[in-house]
Amino acid sequence: MEAFVTLVQVLDSTIRLATPLLLACLAGLYSERAGIFDIGLEGKMLMSAFFSAAVAAVTGSVWLGLLAGIGASLILSALHGVASITFRGNQLISGVAINFLASGMTVLVAQSWFQQGGRTPSLFGGGRFEPINFPFADAISGVPIVGPIYSELLSGHSILVYVAFLMVPLTWWILYRTRFGLRLRAVGENPAAVDTAGVSVVGLRFAAVAICGVLCGIAGAYLATALQAGFVKEMTAGRGFIALAALIFAKWRPWHAMGACLLFGLLQAVALRFQNIDLGGVVIPVQVMDALPYILTVVILAGFVGKAVPPRAGGEPYVKER
Repeated sequence: MEAFVTLVQVLDSTIRLATPLLLACLAGLYSERAGIFDIGLEGKMLMSAFFSAAVAAVTGSVWLGLLAGIGASLILSALHGVASITFRGNQLISGVAINFLASGMTVLVAQSWFQQGGRTPSLFGGGRFEPINFPFADAISGVPIVGPIYSELLSGHSILVYVAFLMVPLTWWILYRTRFGLRLRAVGENPAAVDTAGVSVVGLRFAAVAICGVLCGIAGAYLATALQAGFVKEMTAGRGFIALAALIFAKWRPWHAMGACLLFGLLQAVALRFQNIDLGGVVIPVQVMDALPYILTVVILAGFVGKAVPPRAGGEPYVKER
């Protein structure tokens, strides 16, 4: 029974740690399905994390913090959209620029506002997202198997966790069951055909970039106001790049993206839970466990998971024929 409780606790941590990855992965899914490659996910999450924590610390309202985080992420998305769609610039360079901008600006503004070495004050009370407890969670927590699953694994998460996992079926429905989703996928494969049908390629791509900005904003806000209690320098810690790796691993499909993010989350949860793992006399140090998600990212990006074919028009600016 103790082993089962430990398993539930590891899975509970997996869900919490996978949430920002899942939101960022779905953000990249919308953008890249529309033909706009976005390696600036990391920067948008970082900027959102800072502004959500800063506004929540100043106002005491986590909801205002969430709106500020989404707004900051949308501004960076707009910059990326203008650079890569309007001015037809290189999408990868634009994404790198966003990452550098966020990395430097967050620390600079945080130091200017709060004088705490690039941090924001710790959040408490209304400045953080509180866990939501399901009905009767405490009453049935002692019931074998069912109790721990219901009271610990399913209950007790912040609202953004449930939003993230509800976004998976919603994204699938939008992409594969709506006219907007059909056009979005088409503009990433053959924008000329979409343009010929009288649909604005530029409008669709900006819409996809905006959705990406909203989801990255929620991911960053979750990091600073739910998973942790404030902003610290470079707190995204490569999660944006891990989300990109998960997106490639999932071959740009929503349900597979959720599985990939849960896999990364599980590796992080195991590293946090088991500091030194003993395998038949061989002790795996904690540093190796901490590095596992990043090692897996490199393996995936190196192409060891089979051929992942991106949208055909991805990364290419669309020039309308006269």
